Amino acid sequence: MTESPQNTPHSDSQPETIPIIPIEFVSEEEMALIEAAYAATRSSLSSSAVCSSICSPSSRFQTNTRTIQSITLLSKRALNASGELDIEDSDSLKNTQKRTRVSQPFLHRLRSKWALSVTDITATEWCEKQMEFSLLFGKRKISKAMKAGRARHVKLEAEVVKKVKVRVESVEDSWALKFINFITCANQLLFEGLTRELPLVGFVEGIWLVGIIDELRMPENGSAKNPILVDTKTRVRDSLPAEPQRRNGRLQLMCYKYLWDTLVADSFPTGQFFDFFSLNRNYILSEDIRERTANSGFPAKTLDDMIQYYINTCSMLPSSHDQLLLRYELQKDQSVLGEDQFAYDPDWLKNQIQSNLELWLGEREASYTPEEERWKCRHCQFASVCPGNPNPNSPGSSSLSPDHNSSSS
Repeated sequence: MTESPQNTPHSDSQPETIPIIPIEFVSEEEMALIEAAYAATRSSLSSSAVCSSICSPSSRFQTNTRTIQSITLLSKRALNASGELDIEDSDSLKNTQKRTRVSQPFLHRLRSKWALSVTDITATEWCEKQMEFSLLFGKRKISKAMKAGRARHVKLEAEVVKKVKVRVESVEDSWALKFINFITCANQLLFEGLTRELPLVGFVEGIWLVGIIDELRMPENGSAKNPILVDTKTRVRDSLPAEPQRRNGRLQLMCYKYLWDTLVADSFPTGQFFDFFSLNRNYILSEDIRERTANSGFPAKTLDDMIQYYINTCSMLPSSHDQLLLRYELQKDQSVLGEDQFAYDPDWLKNQIQSNLELWLGEREASYTPEEERWKCRHCQFASVCPGNPNPNSPGSSSLSPDHNSSSS
């Protein structure tokens, strides 16, 4: 499965052989999103091509790049009961325990034995009341613009990864795949200077938080060793977003940086991880996974073995750059509308997370969006029942603003 390079990367005497890095793993739900995105943007794509074992990328991000083969999780049981999933949410693993009584806080009632996602954090910051309604009555509807953003996300990922399916047999296998994905993406970043769709799971601010970084790139200045976090947002309109949308995007990237920096600086709390998610650390991974990890250079027999490789990889990685980058593209032609480069603000970020957690932990009621941002109500599916809507009788959209969260992540 893995080809060994015959030459050094800069050999002048012999032709260069492009090696293949094995595996970035995605969940079954995420593959469903990918297939739906392809169906929406490439109507000529046949179903047999989508369901093939290996989905070849349309292009490579540079001529001498390696290709990642991404393994799709074909789980024998559903790990998430949600219908429509966001990318980060599809990375959350739900325990099979029944939900407890309604009076419990949202975090305990809806995320018990289930990590909170970065999407949960950003959606709560956008509008706490909308988040409350979506938790009580169902997830917010997905607009055409959001679907287009996901399609763009698929194309960007296809530039650097190849999809390969594999069958797993347990929740432990599923977690092992995510850790392998992280290791594979981290290696690609170090050797090639760019990776995309890097999964994260970490313990911050007293909670387990998961997310998927859209893009990590090494600075063009060869002396700089701190990777830059990048997120691409797509826009229906030929204009940059309003400040509330930019703020929400900044929060998302800062959450990723916080997770990354925590992982590379601190020891992963292995015992807490196994206890919280009720996992068997000595579980023998499936034969398919053991074979693929061996081919990838880090043979793991148990989930505990896999986590040790994960911890070792994190210990060799540098912290991320303090400058973060949001890119805005026009959906119709992928032209760049603008870039928002900004500095990491740890104090602001922690205040935002703690404020979010107060709601999730039931320490306070959900707040309405500020009056100066009540224009959001015009595009909220819960506007007709929300007391905070200044015009509850006005006809509104059944989904979000066309350009809100039209993101590649």
